[in-house]
Amino acid sequence: MNAETVAPEAARELGPGHARFLQMAKAQDPLPTAVVHPVDALSLQGAIACAGQGLVIPLLVGPSARIREAAASARLDIAHFEIVDCEHSDAAAAKSVALAREGRVGALMKGAIHTDEVMKAVLHPELGLRTARRMSHCFVIDVPGFPKPFYVTDAAINIYPTLSDKRDIIQNAIDLAHALGVAVPLVAILSAVETVTESIRSTIDAASLCKMADRGQITGGVLDGPLAFDNAVALEAAAAKGIVSPVAGRAEVLVVPDLEAGNMLAKQLEYLAGARVAGIVLGARVPIMLTSRADKAAARVSSAAIAVLLAAAKARKPA
Repeated sequence: MNAETVAPEAARELGPGHARFLQMAKAQDPLPTAVVHPVDALSLQGAIACAGQGLVIPLLVGPSARIREAAASARLDIAHFEIVDCEHSDAAAAKSVALAREGRVGALMKGAIHTDEVMKAVLHPELGLRTARRMSHCFVIDVPGFPKPFYVTDAAINIYPTLSDKRDIIQNAIDLAHALGVAVPLVAILSAVETVTESIRSTIDAASLCKMADRGQITGGVLDGPLAFDNAVALEAAAAKGIVSPVAGRAEVLVVPDLEAGNMLAKQLEYLAGARVAGIVLGARVPIMLTSRADKAAARVSSAAIAVLLAAAKARKPA
């Protein structure tokens, strides 16, 4: 099975928002990408599909014998891909980060490896991919029945983010939305209630973050919070609560209180609402496609399209 077979099949499974991102990304040059430890069929199929769509030029980083064995078992053609041989998954993560630091690749794509292993190498204080901005993860989610994708953050990296962390998480998500064509993202800072309540820390954080935006500490979007999920995404729920806001009922960026809430929200949308989910790590030197090891090729194609657009937007910014 080669790119001509895998790539069209993956593209057919995309939601409308992700399909639009794919078409936008195809106008850019393919992004050299280190695929970290792709020793199973799913991660190889993802790399093949992304290459077939013209999104990435994959460098397969990991134990060469296991990569070739996985490809042979699944009848996947990887003859045209460079393999960077590494002994094990930890070494593959470290080598992939080194390739990014050297400028040989412009993105990382997670293969059959735990998120913790990838992020350990990415977050290394001397040899990693840190910037002045705190790193965060953003799910870009196509939900059936909604006209535009949601940006759910952070659901994979920052477990219990502080107020300062949330400032960077929001700015990262706003910058991503800009890269994907949203001129002024509408940002809802979620909690269980829509009133500032001393006993619920996330409501205090939400109020503080909105004031930070007023003072120019967060730029490029319109913030409101605290908002409960229903009145963030449904106009009728916002009207029933008497909430007058440019964000309520229209939110695009959904900022969750902590990783547990975000992870459950994203997976509920995927498995109960039939949403299409892509994921990306923001705030590093290069985009990092942090898909689940169980994700199919379509999720990897969507994530790659987002990474390409993010890299292109970064390249357009003045140094």
